[in-house]
Amino acid sequence: MLKAIIFDLDDTLLWDYKSVQEAFKSTCEKVVKKYNIDPEQLEKKVRQHAEALYPTYETYKFVSNIGIGTFEGMWGEFQDEGEDFKRLRETAPKYRKQAWLQALQDLDIEDEKLAEELAITFPEERKKHVYLYEETLEILDLLKDKYQLLMLTNGSPHLQHTKLSLSPELEPYFDHIVISGDFGQGKPSVDIFNYALSLLKVEKDEAIMVGDNPLTDILGASKIGIDSIWINHHNRELTEVTPTYEVGRLREIMPIIKSLS
Repeated sequence: MLKAIIFDLDDTLLWDYKSVQEAFKSTCEKVVKKYNIDPEQLEKKVRQHAEALYPTYETYKFVSNIGIGTFEGMWGEFQDEGEDFKRLRETAPKYRKQAWLQALQDLDIEDEKLAEELAITFPEERKKHVYLYEETLEILDLLKDKYQLLMLTNGSPHLQHTKLSLSPELEPYFDHIVISGDFGQGKPSVDIFNYALSLLKVEKDEAIMVGDNPLTDILGASKIGIDSIWINHHNRELTEVTPTYEVGRLREIMPIIKSLS
């Protein structure tokens, strides 16, 4: 019998994809005031360079282990304890400036000062653009008194708590919040899923994982033997791992939850 539901945060409850998209859009549009460029081309270029540069830094092994994504690297403050986070704090400004500088250069703009300004502007814009999926609070309201709810999210504790502070409605729904940067390993690690179960004090067959990422949420649940619901927002083909259930939007998890209860 189902007793607990484990939720991912980014792009499951919180619409991070849209937040990043809107932050890039508004940041790139600021360049149009100074240079006659297509802001969509600049966005395309900066995304490409950010993704290409991210793995080249010595911090990459660390960020991969706990699941700090490329575009989180473009705005997180990483005010967390430890040498790894200290290195990340030192690396991030260089990484951001370089991504913007190379994107501008692709559009024949040599303006280092502007690259520095954009590297500062993007994090400010990201904090302004905060979106929950329209069904998030409705679904959590339906579940909160019937099941234990645990949020299991990859990333920097400071950054994930920043996201939660920008959406203060979310946190009160959860009995536990587990962030990979606190734990030392990220999804799909078996250890972090075992830790989540120990906090909930439930068996594997009494919990279910709800998430959007096949390679973290669904793979991690599969490794430990927890049922999973994959939220396939973008109608993607799945080859890597098989979820127990697949839905297209958050509201569709309710019939599944009821059938397991």
